[in-house]
This record gives sequence, structure tokens and C-alpha cells, in this order.
Amino acid sequence: MIEALPADVAHVLDAILSMGNDPGFALFPQTRHLRVQTRCACGCGSADFSIDAGAVAPVPAITGTRVVAEMELFGAGGETVGEVLVFVTDGYLSRLEVCSWSDELRTLPDAHRILCPCDR
Repeated sequence: MIEALPADVAHVLDAILSMGNDPGFALFPQTRHLRVQTRCACGCGSADFSIDAGAVAPVPAITGTRVVAEMELFGAGGETVGEVLVFVTDGYLSRLEVCSWSDELRTLPDAHRILCPCDR
């Protein structure tokens, strides 16, 4: 089932793309046209996207599938608790992945809390 971009996905995607990852700024226009096609069943919040390719242009410099933004996430004690990755396939945002190595990072809201502590 394809659903509109949920708030938890939108918050983390915006936070990671806004942290200066190039070509992150070129990808921002695509976020308005994304939909979640599937989400991970474990509850972590990882999501595969679909996009209306007729409504927005791809970033031509990105071919194939690759990680365009990666953010290591640190816990309260400064240890690495996981990371969030943003994937692009043939110029279009295609996946947001949450990798957890600690109970401190289990969901996208946890990732958002770590990425944007001032938003609390």
C-alpha cells in the first residue's frame, strides 16, 4: 500500500538532507512528491519510496543506487547507537534506512530526537 509521507519519515528526511549533504539540497524538491511504498516490519521506520517522476526532475549526477546522505547517531553517553542512510536510485530519492546498534535508537522518532534535540 502506498501512503503519503508520514510525519516521522518527513522529519528525519528533512533533518538529514538539511545537514549540508551534497546533493541533499538538490533533492529537497523531491520530498514534496514522495510517498511511502513499504516500511520495515520491525518498527524501525525504514521506508522505501515511490515518487511521481512526472512532477519533479531527477538529480542527473546520480546514477544507479547509492547513499547520498549518512548520519551517525550518538547516544546520551556519546557512543554510536546507529545511523540513518538516505538512498537515491537514478536521481530520485528511493529509501530512508534506520540502522540501530542500541536500544536507544529503535524508531524514526528516536532518530529525530537524536538528530534534532532542540525540537523537543
